[in-house]
Amino acid sequence: MTAGTREWASRNPEAGGRRTTDVIRNVARDAQGMTSNAFLVTGRPGSRAPATDDGEPGRRVLVDCGANYDAVAAVREHVDDLDAVVVTHTHPDHVDALPALREAFDVRTWGYDTSHDAVDERLGDRETVQLGTATFETLHTPGHKNDHLCLFDDENGVLFAGDLVFADGAFGRTDLAEGDRERLVDSIDRLRKWVAGDLGAIHTGHGRSIETTPEESLELSARAARV
Repeated sequence: MTAGTREWASRNPEAGGRRTTDVIRNVARDAQGMTSNAFLVTGRPGSRAPATDDGEPGRRVLVDCGANYDAVAAVREHVDDLDAVVVTHTHPDHVDALPALREAFDVRTWGYDTSHDAVDERLGDRETVQLGTATFETLHTPGHKNDHLCLFDDENGVLFAGDLVFADGAFGRTDLAEGDRERLVDSIDRLRKWVAGDLGAIHTGHGRSIETTPEESLELSARAARV
């Protein structure tokens, strides 16, 4: 693991806690400017996962790309190319690094709202997308922003929550354009039902990931958002 990043391996709850092939790295972890987290998802080298055209295991995907740091160099510390960028929503701190990534990797982007310049291909509610070797399903979760998506791999219990919820019972801002507290509460409630019993880790748009009692953390966020 390169210094300045943190690495997780996906957990398969049906395999007695054994780890699967995928690796998740927050490549924006040490960025100094205002940025979201940016999670690079790849298959673990040497795995039996299906390979990309150039022999890499799985599909190399960046979930959100962040802003105000050298995203191209951060990605290239780990992989030579990118297969896709998936955006949880299009606030600038989540997408401003896209022009540099597009130029460097000729990469296309997936998200909810194709009317935004940051989104090339649409991902609607309850659609699927491959990250690494895993299949994630989308959930449309407005409240922080109208185009907000969460991504969940129920086989391995991995959730990318964007800015819907954070660690320690925190939740996304609703005082920005398109913010709506009632819709945010509804989205958190829908998310809790969706992941119940299968959740192993939450990777959030800012701050630390939630790897201990993540369902309890979701419940705390749901309660706090109602206050």
